Amino acid sequence: MGREIKLKQPAPVFKGTDAVVAGALTRSQLRGSTVRRLFQGVYALRSEPMSHDLRCAAAALALPPGTVITGKSAAGLWGVQLARAEDCVQVVAPDGTRIARRAGLNVRRTVVRPHECTPWSEVAVATPLRTTLDLLLDRPLPDAVADLDAVLRAGLVALPRVARMIEGRSDKGIVLARRAIELADARAESRPESRVRVWLVLDGLHPVPQYWIEDGSGRLARADLAFPEHKVAVEYDGSWRDGELWALNRDRDRLNRVQAAGWEIVFVTAQLLNDPARMVRTVRAALTRRALP
Repeated sequence: MGREIKLKQPAPVFKGTDAVVAGALTRSQLRGSTVRRLFQGVYALRSEPMSHDLRCAAAALALPPGTVITGKSAAGLWGVQLARAEDCVQVVAPDGTRIARRAGLNVRRTVVRPHECTPWSEVAVATPLRTTLDLLLDRPLPDAVADLDAVLRAGLVALPRVARMIEGRSDKGIVLARRAIELADARAESRPESRVRVWLVLDGLHPVPQYWIEDGSGRLARADLAFPEHKVAVEYDGSWRDGELWALNRDRDRLNRVQAAGWEIVFVTAQLLNDPARMVRTVRAALTRRALP
């Protein structure tokens, strides 16, 4: 059985004018500390936790009909959290739709067919398949692959359906979208791990994702990426697998046992990942060392 795909209900937001007319709040209270303004004229109680889903619900009240929430924003509404609370809400709208420019929105003009979205609040949300397309289009390849890996891992879409969907399309960025599909791997357990893998593959290397390192007593640790023939593992330093305390960057005793088994570990920090060329050189240097007699 696959994962049940269910669209979240809109978070509790309201239009300020409606609250005033209903007598729930006064205009002075709308300027007070008990409410938070999310978009012009749209509010939430400050007691409501700030989240990207809350931003999406507010955007739905602020945007005109015909607008479709998509990309990272829609992924979150389908249960795959890719956007941070402060990120802009990603929407697409046909050319004829008038949308006032405002902070907190990322608007792209394009056609969305009726079967590619579903009604949600006052607007619509892209279907999982259309959401995935917009995660791929016109984006840096490592970022597109990282988000594709995440939705595949969560069971939101299946890779063959995504591949069939983009056949014959000519959207801006479709060539890189096809390349992202070729590079996708649902075994990746984090988006940084996916980005590390893509940069390595683009440089001609072929790491194995989620590789179990073993010694004579059995399994020692699961590495994010590995080159088994060289006994080199690559770990993103922020990895934390569902609280598993044996993660190599947390458990020094286990790291010692892995190294005693003849493995070299390359830890990739966020700072190193932000310099892909240096990160690739670091991994290649480890592979070169292991290749020496």
